[in-house]
Amino acid sequence: MKTITAVLHKEEDLYVAECPEVGTVSQGKSIEEAVANLKEATQLYLEEFPLEGERRSLITTFEVRKEKVHAKA
Repeated sequence: MKTITAVLHKEEDLYVAECPEVGTVSQGKSIEEAVANLKEATQLYLEEFPLEGERRSLITTFEVRKEKVHAKA
């Protein structure tokens, strides 16, 4: 067994789940469904492209200034 990271965010009525170690992405109507779909997608990916060595993601946050973007015609 290997522990892999899932990063989730909500887009409208779906949750999007991403695996930063592998690059797989999936979605679902609930967090549980999104993670289950990501797990399946990641397992299928790893059958074709096994991870070499140990890879762990570092997750952090940062702030950006909110500015209005003005479009030029």
